[in-house]
Amino acid sequence: MQMQPPARAARRGEEGMTDTNMPRVAYVLLWYPLFTQPFIFREVEGLKREMPLTVYALYGENRRQWSAEMRAAARETRSHGIAALGGILGACWRQLRQNPARLWRLFRRTMFRRWPSLEICGENLWAFLAGVRLAEEFRRDGITHIHGPWPRGTATAAWVASSLTGIPFSTAARGDNLNPADPDLLDKLGAASFIRANNAADVERMVAMLPEGEHARARMRLVYNSLTLRVEGQCPVVMGRPVRLLALGRFDVTKGFDYLMDACRILRDRGFDFHLTLAGGGGVGMGLGQMGAEIERRRRECGLEEHVSLPGLLTHNELPGYLMGHDIFVAPCIVHDSGRRDGIPNTVIEAMAYGMPVVATNINALPEIVRDGETGRAVPQKDAAALADAIMELAAHPDEARRMGAAARALVLEMFDPRANVRRLRDIYCQEAQAHGLRR
Repeated sequence: MQMQPPARAARRGEEGMTDTNMPRVAYVLLWYPLFTQPFIFREVEGLKREMPLTVYALYGENRRQWSAEMRAAARETRSHGIAALGGILGACWRQLRQNPARLWRLFRRTMFRRWPSLEICGENLWAFLAGVRLAEEFRRDGITHIHGPWPRGTATAAWVASSLTGIPFSTAARGDNLNPADPDLLDKLGAASFIRANNAADVERMVAMLPEGEHARARMRLVYNSLTLRVEGQCPVVMGRPVRLLALGRFDVTKGFDYLMDACRILRDRGFDFHLTLAGGGGVGMGLGQMGAEIERRRRECGLEEHVSLPGLLTHNELPGYLMGHDIFVAPCIVHDSGRRDGIPNTVIEAMAYGMPVVATNINALPEIVRDGETGRAVPQKDAAALADAIMELAAHPDEARRMGAAARALVLEMFDPRANVRRLRDIYCQEAQAHGLRR
């Protein structure tokens, strides 16, 4: 397990909070760093420059596509995993000897649920065991606040450690974390000292689903994600022929890429000259996945091989070149029949930061940034013809498309400004410390 050196000097936070009495925050994650979560990486590394913060990872290292900066961050991470099993079991044994009734109550509260899958059950079981160990580490390290940025395993570990130590914990929920909900979600959200949301639509969803109703709004903290990509240019939006379309993301049912294939067939049948680059995959180590196979099948059956390229997953370093080399970004996201949905995909934010005109569906939080006729075109979900119409309209009016792209760029550079959003988070932790009475 990697040990973190003494906390970096922190800057001044809320009025009255100084470098020596700022809260010490623990971030609990499954893996850290993880290349598929650049927004978490930027948030954590930004907060480390503002206040004392330590990352505790429940699993071992996942080194896939690490940058030099990620390798440096890993050295400061308290990573657990199978190598830490002895220490975790030892902590559980000590807790069992000290207060068996309390440990049983926590175990029953955590694990006696109707889990939707063995994978989710296993993640929560490991998180429970690790949370007992983390309670000892948090006491030793002088932690004053615990944050689990995801409402599944990380929030489970944070909640267990909080219950054993009395240290307040918070969590975050977004997009498809909320529906379909895990059986313990409402209990975790109810126990948290505050809940962070990264878009306004999810704030409203959580207020509506929590038993306390409107009173839950007082515990909501809306802070948008930070832009993770260094913006070093602006998309020229040439709109030559073929018009170059770009779509990015996991090959997941919420992305709506199957409807995008149908839209491409419509564009081809209308004689529109275009080429789509659809970059992504099924997830870490999963290749194309089930949705990727469906996309490939539709591309082949519709005869779109010459119109659609599937280059696979892109690295963060490759992304700027793709954003500069295309004309229109397409985000055909949907609400799946299960209720799953995206919040604001990071790929949309990144495309807008480069001044690309965007065609997106008008679901969940996307209208917060893709404002129809102002910063892009918003169309109904699951409507391939509407996607095709909006793409053709932007291509036919390049000056208007460039105007929307410029407005989009200005909006996201302000809304997702890394320094401003990290400082908002810092101030929230300082306010929470003052509300609970800072304990060092």
